[in-house]
Amino acid sequence: RWIKFEEKVEDGGERWSAPHVPGLPLHSLFQLRTCLQKGTMLLDLDATSFKEIIDKALSEQPEEAELQPVLRERLAALLLLQPQHQPTKSLLQLLAELGLSPCRGRKSSSPTRHLSAASSTGQYPQWRSEPRVQVSKTPLKEQLRNRFKKKVPPGAEAAHVAVGEVEFLEKPFAAFIRLRRGVSLGSLAEVSLPSRFLFILLGPPKVKAYHEVGRAMATLLTDELFQRVAWQAEHREDLITGIEAFLDELIVLPPGKWDPSARIPPPSHLPSPRRRTAVDPLDQQPHGNGNMTADGDRASPGHPCSGEELERTGRLFGGLLRDIRRKAPWYGSDFSDALHPQCLSAVLYIYLATVTNAITFGGMLGDATANMQGVLESFLGTAFAGFIFCLFSGQPLTILSSTGPVFVFERLLFSFSQDHSLDYLEFRLWIGLWVAFFGVVLVATEASHLVRYFTRFTEEGFCALISLIFIYDSLKKMLSLADAFPINWQYRLDNVTSYSCTCNLSSPGTAPAPGRQVRCWGGPKVSMCDPSSPPTLSLQPPATPAGLSRTQCLDRGGHLLGTSCQYVPDVTLISFLLFGGTFLFCTALKHFRSSRYFPVGVRKLVSDFAVILAILASCAVDAVLGLETPKLLVPSELKPTNPARGWIIAPFGANPWWVCLVSAVPAVLVTILIFMDQQITAVILNRREYKLQKGAGFHLDLLCVSLLMVVTSVTGLPWYVSATVISLAHMESLRKESATSAPGEHPEFLGIREQRLTGLAVFILTGVSVFMAPVLKHIPMPVLYGVFLHMGVTALNSIQLMDRVRLLLMPAKHQPDLAYLRHVPLRRVHLFTITQLLCLALLWVLKSTVAAIMFPVMV
Repeated sequence: RWIKFEEKVEDGGERWSAPHVPGLPLHSLFQLRTCLQKGTMLLDLDATSFKEIIDKALSEQPEEAELQPVLRERLAALLLLQPQHQPTKSLLQLLAELGLSPCRGRKSSSPTRHLSAASSTGQYPQWRSEPRVQVSKTPLKEQLRNRFKKKVPPGAEAAHVAVGEVEFLEKPFAAFIRLRRGVSLGSLAEVSLPSRFLFILLGPPKVKAYHEVGRAMATLLTDELFQRVAWQAEHREDLITGIEAFLDELIVLPPGKWDPSARIPPPSHLPSPRRRTAVDPLDQQPHGNGNMTADGDRASPGHPCSGEELERTGRLFGGLLRDIRRKAPWYGSDFSDALHPQCLSAVLYIYLATVTNAITFGGMLGDATANMQGVLESFLGTAFAGFIFCLFSGQPLTILSSTGPVFVFERLLFSFSQDHSLDYLEFRLWIGLWVAFFGVVLVATEASHLVRYFTRFTEEGFCALISLIFIYDSLKKMLSLADAFPINWQYRLDNVTSYSCTCNLSSPGTAPAPGRQVRCWGGPKVSMCDPSSPPTLSLQPPATPAGLSRTQCLDRGGHLLGTSCQYVPDVTLISFLLFGGTFLFCTALKHFRSSRYFPVGVRKLVSDFAVILAILASCAVDAVLGLETPKLLVPSELKPTNPARGWIIAPFGANPWWVCLVSAVPAVLVTILIFMDQQITAVILNRREYKLQKGAGFHLDLLCVSLLMVVTSVTGLPWYVSATVISLAHMESLRKESATSAPGEHPEFLGIREQRLTGLAVFILTGVSVFMAPVLKHIPMPVLYGVFLHMGVTALNSIQLMDRVRLLLMPAKHQPDLAYLRHVPLRRVHLFTITQLLCLALLWVLKSTVAAIMFPVMV
């Protein structure tokens, strides 16, 4: 049988072989061409049953090949026999049969007569004749319950090929039949499908090539180009021309250079039929991302190109109005398309990433601004800005977040305000208002059309930098645990008796009196102490413990003495294990979709919920061990982090009046920063390779970000812009693949599940996280850092730069067969890659200095 690739019944007759590329003898194709030239040809036949088709085929024979009436009757009776199919059985069915008949042997079969049938656009199950039963006019129960139908794509039709040796024929009988419309032929096919094509070749036993001719016909019917020919053929010559075209593309393997019995596994990617034919005008139409088309250098996959989204209208707000008209018809489906279990996985995954990011940036902002903006402000700002953006933006898959350049500007602005005795929040308010004004001006003048000049060089440099920042920050956070929970690197098992920790309640610097010393047992949290024990070595705990813990000792003004007081055993080690385990678990479960184990439905479910399963598993390990690893802590009260500020920032009163005018100068710099950061991320998210169908909204997105600047500045919340890595992770978690795939065929990437509901749910959950503190406090921070590492590595591997970096380390003979290596000299590819790496290193150095605010401009 065939769908895309050939499958054979193994010698045992109990299972189908692995799908493989069919290998055909060249002579079989020549014989097939002869059969079509001389045999019966019925095109657009009107028939409703298999018996009617056979009667027509036998009565429409050419005069030179016409059979005698007796032979026609015998041949019709033979063809109308019920085929015996090899069903696709589940594991439970096989085990049940094994239990009922453990010693069952092979069935005997007729050595002189056998037939093989083809079904489902080239599915060809082999069967052997049953002389007692004829083909039923209605599908059998076995056909309706056959699990193999799940592999058949929707709308598929069956084709049947019957070939074999017949003793009573003296010359071959061949017929090719195409029905005018697909008709169900009862129990003929392995699964119940409408049938359109039939090919019959029966002849005397002296010719042994019938089976190979049938395989050749089946292979032709699975070829997409020959299918078009077979559908549109009006005469016999049209089919012959189709075979000639197939032969023109044929590649012959030398017989002594390969093993004909070897089965060629299916390739991971098949060439598009468009590459095998002349360019069709229909193929020049835009694909994927709205009406975006490519030209010149930007024709490469992945570039959004200069389509309608980026064309100038020449009118004020013309691009914005066009974005609104483009996105409005899809607004209803942006909610209905989210009704899928995959969206639940995406919500939980991105929610935890967003919460971790909000805590990280909130903590850094609190340190840099004397808590004028802290973790609570970061939570509320992320929830509000993200919710409004997902509700009204042109690309709702974008996730807003604080970014590194914005944080650097906030730190510099606070320092400048402190040095010049200015009120930081009021100064920041006017800068935000000017940035919003400049952003509206950019939207009105359609400045987003400059995005068309962003090249792959720019996109990959920006994406690589942000991905490396995620990887670096996650590793840096983990290494900082060694400072918070130090490890005793000089620990020796033989010196265990010298390790102790005592609480000295006397003033620091004085020797503890015997009566004021508390000797403790029990590790970092001391539970057994005795303030009255003499300063003598004792192997047993005192009889009257005082119960002073480390915290109680410090609260009473004491201090700890001993060789093990500053060390925290096990916490750092288990934190790194949780960190690495979460990353590896996420990666392994994401790749589980392409595994060989379990049914495809289970693999897809596990892959969709990979990150959530990894987090739950790591949290369970942490809970079982019971160690005091650092946990996720969120604010539990809705009040400003700094009590000196309120929720509404007054525009006047604290600073001189001229500050509102001078603030336009730094606002220009922030506008450039916001514009570049936002639009480069938008370009990356709207790549053609994601096959987005609802179009982009560059102008509408920039307007939403600009207007949100007003609200966040007035309320003293952080400023937000598109977060590249989290947005890419959001899109990757919503990938759609074909529900059915032929055996041996990889699932086809269909695009992204474009909708607004996942983003809205993420930011609603972020807002109510303040009330979920009792639950969230059980999630270890190393687990979330492992998720951060997974996001950074995934985003980094999604760009072509990493493939070209690997080429630098590969000898030429081991390099993969990449398309650009066929057209570009390898030395030029390496030069381009090295230039990108040098620029990336320069950007990294720039990011690490005070000039980091300029890095989007440098990109």
